Amino acid sequence: MRKVIQGKTMSLENTRPILKKTALPRYYQLKEIIRAKIRSQEWQPGDLLPSERELGELYGISRMTARQAVSELVSEGILYRERGIGTFVSQVFSSQQTTRLTGFTELVEAQGQKARTKVLVATLRPANLTSARQFRIKVGQPIFYMRRLRLVNWTPVVLERGCISFNGCEQLLEEDLEQNSLFQLLETKYGLPPLKSEHDLDIGRVGVEESGYLNLPIGSPVHIMHGTIYTEHDLPIVDCTSIYRNTSIKLVRQVDQDYPVYAFHDVR
Repeated sequence: MRKVIQGKTMSLENTRPILKKTALPRYYQLKEIIRAKIRSQEWQPGDLLPSERELGELYGISRMTARQAVSELVSEGILYRERGIGTFVSQVFSSQQTTRLTGFTELVEAQGQKARTKVLVATLRPANLTSARQFRIKVGQPIFYMRRLRLVNWTPVVLERGCISFNGCEQLLEEDLEQNSLFQLLETKYGLPPLKSEHDLDIGRVGVEESGYLNLPIGSPVHIMHGTIYTEHDLPIVDCTSIYRNTSIKLVRQVDQDYPVYAFHDVR
């Protein structure tokens, strides 16, 4: 991702007006205007968004209305905020929707790069109350816990920790999760195709342990994604938190869809 200081302030020229006599809320109209500018690439990933005050003045709407539009686009992953600096356009990557999810290995290799995985922890743990509710199982039932470092072209880009729950999940202890794709194993060996995901995306900063794994200075900005993966019948099978190294990847969201898509820079 481009550094914040390299992003340019976006032009306010060639803007279409907000319609006053319409059933469409004004904040929604502004959202669609911003989407259109991003789709047309008039506003590029990493560009600095005009302030809410500037947007309000330009379109003849209140600052609160502009804030609502911007905040919703931030929550959708189309924009992101840097505290004390401003709001920026996220990286955008076009992709066709599929009926199955793509794992890290498949995604990276589809982009012509080499994916590698280092397993840091792989063990069984008894489900606590939170995990039991998440996976709809009994407290104390064994779940598979793992922690992995994901690399692209030998550069660490993602630090993951996650839990997996299904009947027979203890068999994962015998799997080579450094050489094999977890998603492919779940689908082909265990009959549990990952079909749907729910993700929350946030901005954070790395602590001492994470900085060591990701080779980043302590306090460096990172993307943090928490996701739940579902198989058939909306059964949750994976719950995972991933810390993404900003300088190596693009965390991207397709503007036209309701699901996230991720792409990786050529990192060497």
